[in-house]
Amino acid sequence: MERAALAGAADALEKQKQAASQRIRQRLFAVAAEYTSTAAWSAVDAHQSERARGHLNRALYLAGMAKDSTAEMRVWNAHAMLARQQLRHTEAVDSGQAAQATAITRRDPLFASLAQARTAVGHANCGDRQAALRSLGHAQEALAKVKLDEPRPSWIAFYGPAELLAITAIVRGRIGDAAEAEAASHRALSAIPERFRRNRALATAQLALAQLHQHDIEQACASADTAFSLMDGDPIPGRMRSRLGDFYRDLLTLGPDASAAREWGDRYRTEWSRA
Repeated sequence: MERAALAGAADALEKQKQAASQRIRQRLFAVAAEYTSTAAWSAVDAHQSERARGHLNRALYLAGMAKDSTAEMRVWNAHAMLARQQLRHTEAVDSGQAAQATAITRRDPLFASLAQARTAVGHANCGDRQAALRSLGHAQEALAKVKLDEPRPSWIAFYGPAELLAITAIVRGRIGDAAEAEAASHRALSAIPERFRRNRALATAQLALAQLHQHDIEQACASADTAFSLMDGDPIPGRMRSRLGDFYRDLLTLGPDASAAREWGDRYRTEWSRA
C-alpha cells in the first residue's frame, strides 16, 4: 500500500505541472497529499516510524499547497498516532490540538470528535487525567452532533461510535481506570462489524490488557488468544504486535507463575515465529 500510494502521489504531482489553472493545480496537490497520507498511515501501521514521519512532513506541505483543511486534519491525526507510537506524548497532544485547529473541524463535528479523541489519548499518556477525560467528553459531544448523510472522504469512514469506544478504552486504561476500560472494550466489540477483523482484534487486545490490569489472568489470556484467532491466516501488523507485546510484558509482571500465562507465552512465541 505504501509503495502504491507514493506512486499515486508522484503521478498527481507530475500532472500538476501540466494543469491549466490554479484551481486544478490545488486539487492535484490535494490528491498528492491524500496519497502521501495513505503511505504514511501504512508506515505507522507497520511501526516504521521514521519513514512515516518523512511521509507526514511531505503530506503536510502538499496539503498546505492545496489549501485543503481536510487533508491537513488527516495529517495531524496521523502525526498524533505516530507521536504516541514513538512515546512523544507531549507532541501527540500538540498534534491533536493542531488537528482541532483546522477549518474542517469547525464545519464538521465528525472531524472535531476525532481530533478531540486523539488529544485525549495524548493527555492520558502524559498522565493528565482531567485533561484526558475533558477531551474525551468533547469527542463524545461532537459525535452526537454528526449528520451521517453528509459527503466525506473515504479515509474517515473508520471513525464513529465504535472507534470512539475503542479509543475510550485506551484512554481509560492509560489513566488507570481498568474496569471502565474493560466496559468500553466490550461495548466497542459489540459495535464493530464482524467483517472488520483487524479492528476487532485491536479492541480485543485492549480488552485483554484491561482484564489483566484487574488481575483476571485467565480471562485476559483467553481474550489475548482471541486476538490471535481473529487474525488467523493474515499477517499481524506492527501496531497490533506492539499492543500484544505490551500485554505480554505486563503479563510477565502481574502473573508470571500462572499456568494460563505460561500457555499464552508459548502461543505468543509461536505466533511471532510465524510472522
